[in-house]
Amino acid sequence: MKKTITMLSICSAVFSSKAQTFIQAYQDRANQVSQTNITTNLQQFSNLGIKTTGTVKNADALAWIKNKYISYGYSASQIVEDPFTFGSTSSKNLVITKTGTVYPNKYVIICGHFDSIYGPGVNDNGSGTSIILEAARILRNIPTEYSIKFIHFSGEEQGLRGSTHYVNNVAYQNGTRVLDIKLVFNLDQVGGVMGNNNNTVYCDQDQSGPTTNNAASAAVTQQLRNCTALYSPLQTAVDPAEDTDYIPFERKGEVITGFFERIRSTYPHSSDDTFANTDPVYIYKIGKATVGALQHFAVATSTSSIVLGTKEAASNQSLEAVSIYPNPAKDTINIELPANTKKDFSFEITDLSGKSLFKTVNETAINVSKLTAGAYIGIIQSDGQKAVRKILIEK
Repeated sequence: MKKTITMLSICSAVFSSKAQTFIQAYQDRANQVSQTNITTNLQQFSNLGIKTTGTVKNADALAWIKNKYISYGYSASQIVEDPFTFGSTSSKNLVITKTGTVYPNKYVIICGHFDSIYGPGVNDNGSGTSIILEAARILRNIPTEYSIKFIHFSGEEQGLRGSTHYVNNVAYQNGTRVLDIKLVFNLDQVGGVMGNNNNTVYCDQDQSGPTTNNAASAAVTQQLRNCTALYSPLQTAVDPAEDTDYIPFERKGEVITGFFERIRSTYPHSSDDTFANTDPVYIYKIGKATVGALQHFAVATSTSSIVLGTKEAASNQSLEAVSIYPNPAKDTINIELPANTKKDFSFEITDLSGKSLFKTVNETAINVSKLTAGAYIGIIQSDGQKAVRKILIEK
């Protein structure tokens, strides 16, 4: 994704009179975003390698995403592979449809690309991919008035090839609009860099031609900012829409918005766009904002769906709140478990390939002075549950 940054305005929790009202059920679902799932998905995405459109690894990535949806319980009828070609290159988009209860033929599209060039593309755009997967997992059984399409585009890095194909051949046919789209919500390059002050996310707003959809884009972008402040700890700033997968929709007059990292990483479009050079906690926070906003855009039921009637569910909720600090660390890291977690736990550090480096039991202060500088994975397990965190070692 290529961005040109212009004037911005920071916003926290100060809203206009038309601001969204806080809905507890939306917060409950946003809180179901799992740091462990985000971190694990980023690792797995990285391990798939360079996903250049048209290659075997690109097809492997699509299959990996598809299998995630199947594991979440989406049916074969909800999952569509959308093939396209350009020149001698062939690839596929992946489209998953969740049908709305009131407006089944009007769609909120949440999208992002999964292809990469030069490197595994963990920031650009494994970060957006991991968040879309979490949103789909959490909202699968949640009634929404509007239908949702979760779309994973290929060919973005070669000039928005997949999204252009989808717009011109699926959303529009022979120039006629056949898909009633409420809005398009895109996530691209939201990975951040660990160690930066990642407390703000850009909300993309249409500020160019055609101008007929600019006012509507400004309205939904403000709603996105409001929802981000309501359901996540992040602040927001406005960023003009640029060259990513909502642009083919925008050119047809559709309403667009999206997320992009505030402090821009220099790693995308290089071999260094790896898991080690992202901030999974930042991605997790953007995930919470995404789930909150997507519920608002699709009008999810306000009846709470959280049922913690089992010991396992309660344990899983508590272990997700584990704290590892300082991070980055030099000599020692500390583990702080939530108060209601069992005292018996194991802690393992692996390298990014998954090779175990050492394991401890019931130790809350871990000596890491023998580790070389770099990124590692910390795995905490207790009572059959697991939490996964990225750990950065500095020297």
